[in-house]
Amino acid sequence: VTVEYFERIPVSRWFEAHLAPVFEQAGTPPEAVGSNTGAMIGLVLVLHDLTKQKQVERMRVDFVANASHELRTPLASLAGFIETLQGSARDDAGARERFLDIMRAQAFRMSRLIDDLMSLSRIELDAHLRPSAPVDIGDIVSHVADSLKPLAEAEGTAIRLQRPEGPLLVSGERDELVQVFQNLIENAIKYGASGGPVDVAIGRAGPQGQRVEIAVRDHGPGIAPEHVPRLTERFYRVDEAHSREKGGTGLGLAIVKHILNRHRGTLDVASKPNEGSCFTVRLELANVTGERPPEPGIPGTKEK
Repeated sequence: VTVEYFERIPVSRWFEAHLAPVFEQAGTPPEAVGSNTGAMIGLVLVLHDLTKQKQVERMRVDFVANASHELRTPLASLAGFIETLQGSARDDAGARERFLDIMRAQAFRMSRLIDDLMSLSRIELDAHLRPSAPVDIGDIVSHVADSLKPLAEAEGTAIRLQRPEGPLLVSGERDELVQVFQNLIENAIKYGASGGPVDVAIGRAGPQGQRVEIAVRDHGPGIAPEHVPRLTERFYRVDEAHSREKGGTGLGLAIVKHILNRHRGTLDVASKPNEGSCFTVRLELANVTGERPPEPGIPGTKEK
């Protein structure tokens, strides 16, 4: 007999239980139970933990539902404006220009969502392959900060970067690490904008300075404690309307988490309402002798 069952306490877990009889004589078929040729003398119970599998299945279903919803909204908007332009607003030049601007923004939103979905798919495909090429994390963060200065100026803020002298080499893939800090700094600019600066600090950490920490701090409204543990979930938003207004797809921090998992790094989030937020990335420095440093613990996101 095979049975699946679900436990809610102390935590939600799924199990599959396999129950089989044990006979007095090896090889006795089940129909011989109770006969003179052999008797059942016990039972074997095998439990298989299906929790992770069920969680993955649920995440997949939620992901498809969320992605469909995120694409359906701008598509419905585009279809509605096209219908209006073909009908009552056909000869209205002012309405045509206004509608075309909105349609362009909705098309850009869909394009960005598809780009993020493809990035996430590529990252997950190579999740088991740890990058080995040495890259200077200080140069990467400096490059991202320079590229986002126009956006910061447009939002009325500034990026203040602090980095030590000399290279800080980590084993990584440059383009993916660029995406990590572009997402973090861009989020700090867009969602933490309050007239205060965005502070980006790079430094060594660990008993022997074997790690590098990159902290991205904003001075915005902060995040309530109940939201912090879920920030890296796909399509999770603290303020859905504000996120969409800023062009967010709800995938930025999920991409950050998966890239850092591949690089065996971690992301720590510290935030309180009205006190701003700080996102800290920790990565192992590359060993100059060519030996790979020991693997750190299981990467993930945790709240300070």
